[in-house]
Order: sequence, then structure tokens, then C-alpha cells
Amino acid sequence: MRFVPAKIPYIIKRIFPNYVWDFSSNKKILYLTFDDGPTPEITQWTLNTLKKYNAKATFFCIGNNVIKYPDIIKNILEEGHSIGNHTQDHVKGWKTSTKNYLENVLKAETIIKNELKEKQQLKLYRPPFGQLKNSQGKAIIQLGYKIIMWSVISFDWEHKITKAQCLENVISKASKKNNIIVFHDSVKASRNMMYALPKVLEHFSKEGYVFKAIPSY
Repeated sequence: MRFVPAKIPYIIKRIFPNYVWDFSSNKKILYLTFDDGPTPEITQWTLNTLKKYNAKATFFCIGNNVIKYPDIIKNILEEGHSIGNHTQDHVKGWKTSTKNYLENVLKAETIIKNELKEKQQLKLYRPPFGQLKNSQGKAIIQLGYKIIMWSVISFDWEHKITKAQCLENVISKASKKNNIIVFHDSVKASRNMMYALPKVLEHFSKEGYVFKAIPSY
């Protein structure tokens, strides 16, 4: 995804109008999202940091990680955050047949729903790497999901990007209201994410923004 800019161009949103890229409102709201977890220690650190700012977020979880760490899912729910499907094995849509891709999504759905126990609906989906064939996207929407993309991506997983650059990617691009921001609660992204997240929360809180979880439709 090195070709993807930190701020998604308007033309991309026009090409894929059935995906959710941001929300329309005049209120100062930002939607923080975290992909690839849950991850021991890192996800809990993220929850603790969000709590300091009374911030809510959305966690797009990998089914295999949910199996390994159900207690972290419980903590996410107890803190009032929302959970989305991020496939069972973090598969690449462009390199996977639609049939196999959907099977992977549905496997994750079964596992995540078992942990949700009707505490919230599982209606949010984000494709790993942002990769999704048209046939896959249509099928996932038919399953009742909203496909949640993003307005701003931090590139926190990129080791060639410094902690300061990661922070700047968000601070400089998320000044518009109702942006969806992507971080990762993963080991690979932890260096940059754990530096940038507190500063993003502090900066935008001082600007009068609130941080909300994406609602489970």
C-alpha cells in the first residue's frame, strides 16, 4: 500500500461510492480505528490511552487473534468500543478468489459473533490492505456489512516512516471533521502508533474534537 496517500483523494471515494470513507456532519468528530488486533499488551495499552481522553474507537479484528485472546475482546466491549470484521487470516483480496475470500470473512464472523454474545451487531467490515475486488465488495455488502474504509491513514506499520512522520500524517490530514483515521494495534506498528496516538488524542481534544466509535448499523 505504499502508493496510497495519507489522505484519500476525493476521486477514489467517487469511484467506490458504496464504501464508507467518512461521515457527513458539522460536528467536530473523529473516528479512530485500529486494525489487525487484538494483540497482547498493545491493544490493552491502546484501551488505556483512549480511556484517558474519554475516546471511543473501532477495532477491526482478525478472527485468529480473537480465538487466541478472547479476554481482550471482552475488554474492548466493556470500554464501549465497537468491533468489526477484518477476515480470519488477514487475506489479500486481490490475490484471493471471491469464494475463498468470503469463506474467510464468514469464518471470522462466526468467531467474532461468538465473543460479542449479542452485545453489539457485527455489521462493520474492513478489507486487509484495503484490497477488495468488486465481486468481493458486492458479496460482503449483500451479507449486511458496511465496508468501512478511511479518510486518513497513519502508515504506522511502515518502519521507514519515523514516529514524527507518522504523527504528522494524522495531525496534518485529519483537520477536517468526521474523518476516519487508521492506526494498527499490532506489534509491527507499535513503535509509531504508541508514539503518535497520545499526541493525536491530546492535539484534537484541545481543538474541541470528540472521538467516537463507528456505530454498528
